[in-house]
Amino acid sequence: MKLSKVTAPAMALLLILTACNTAPADTSQNPESSNDGAASAQVVEIRLDDSEIIVDGKPAESNVTHAVYVGNDIVYYEAGKDFTYGEGSDKDAHSAKDAAEHAVIHITQPGTYSISGSLPKGQIAIDLGDGAEEDPEAVVTLILNGVDITCEVAPAIIFYNVYECGIKDADTASETVDTSSAGANVIIADGTTNTVNGSYVARIYKPDSVELNEGGTEVLDAKKLHKYDAAFYSKMSMNVSGGPENNGTLIINAENEGLDSELHLTINGGIIHINSGNDGINTNEDGISVTTINGGDLHIQVTGETGEGDGIDSNGWLVINGGSVAAQACSFSGDAGIDSDMGIHINGGKVIATGHMLDRIEDGGQNYAVFTFAEQQSGGNSVSLKCADGDSILETTPENDYSILIYSSPELVEGTYTLWSDDIQLAGQRGSMMGGPGMPGMPGMMPDGGTPPELPEGMMPGGVLPPEPPEGMAPPEGGTPFGGPTPPAGLERPDGENPGGRPNGQWSPGNRGDNAPLELTTEFQIANGGNMFQSISPAN
Repeated sequence: MKLSKVTAPAMALLLILTACNTAPADTSQNPESSNDGAASAQVVEIRLDDSEIIVDGKPAESNVTHAVYVGNDIVYYEAGKDFTYGEGSDKDAHSAKDAAEHAVIHITQPGTYSISGSLPKGQIAIDLGDGAEEDPEAVVTLILNGVDITCEVAPAIIFYNVYECGIKDADTASETVDTSSAGANVIIADGTTNTVNGSYVARIYKPDSVELNEGGTEVLDAKKLHKYDAAFYSKMSMNVSGGPENNGTLIINAENEGLDSELHLTINGGIIHINSGNDGINTNEDGISVTTINGGDLHIQVTGETGEGDGIDSNGWLVINGGSVAAQACSFSGDAGIDSDMGIHINGGKVIATGHMLDRIEDGGQNYAVFTFAEQQSGGNSVSLKCADGDSILETTPENDYSILIYSSPELVEGTYTLWSDDIQLAGQRGSMMGGPGMPGMPGMMPDGGTPPELPEGMMPGGVLPPEPPEGMAPPEGGTPFGGPTPPAGLERPDGENPGGRPNGQWSPGNRGDNAPLELTTEFQIANGGNMFQSISPAN
């Protein structure tokens, strides 16, 4: 795949760092403020160029003892390996020649580093070495100060070993985390445009950990050596913030996932655009990770080049306290604009999410509304939600196809609203507020032990037929356009889970589970809390 690029002009160096945007969560503190060494250190200027890398006005060294050095040792998934090497396929692999064309700018010591300039084939790699994960002084702040970097074989920016402020303990995990002391920090400098075009690294096994079957034809067990799914990746918890004016822009164009952290990710500010082949944002520690959004302006579009993808996907919790979030899932897979295994908390900010699946949104936060359409909605058509006086509080034009739209903002207050697609007024039915383990208050959810009705082949609950994937693209292996993965042989799905359901049995809303006639209305009554509307279709 050839990654698109947006050329960014060189901008003046940001010399003074100030506090990030504040928000209700503890994670809103300035990343440097918790580490005196990082805060007081001189800013190191790194200027990228295809012909020469400049560090503080001098050519970069290749000596590994320097705080910044340039190498030719990028981690990538190598072509031509057998099944004992890793889990990648031919499409995940790259030749040694392609890898050798990439320069790696290594950052090896704590401090603040300002990156500017353009590098058509390269990577920024931050690694403070063994023991950094447990060292509170192992903190790096990376200032994106007008950078344009492309990596065709791996993430373009990656944090390997820095201080990990979080604890991987599922018994004490919750949606409240404090990442203010995290070792991985990114600041999007004011007035700059920064473009990161990146690939990924499929799972590579530790060579001495591979256990084969008796015939030596299959891997029974193996430990991970490398696996980095996103164009912008951190193995440790990470903060992303804007400058004092909060007007710097980060554009991520990702072959696979966009912005990932293996534990926690906190976004405090900046203007962030993510175009990704798979999940736009992902935090991937099951039942532990928290994605927290305190501020900023996020625009996420999953292009679906991998055949699937959520807008934001947290394997733990998703907490939105402020800012603006517009997240579009893949057009033709059973994915969500905002997805969380442990629950979504919307406490503030503006959220517009579109996709084909709905995950649990917890009560007690900001008002929200979920609209489930009777038919697939085509990207490019506008949607507006209007107050009784005709003023719009929501106007959006998703680019991807979708069947579910989620909206939340401080403007969504109790009252009567109308819903429009372009100039066509829409009608719908208020969903039931049934409880259940998968989605409290979700319309059409089957009670405990319930069994979903039989549906025509290929139809998702709610009567929506999935669109065909683009020509030449097949659904992910083992899946269907709207279905989840096929269970292994001999393993049945839990009672009450539909073929396209999430692991905890969540349903795409819209199916009542009975033959009751629909009673549609053009008046959408918003109450405090969660509001579910289904069977949305033209009024006439």
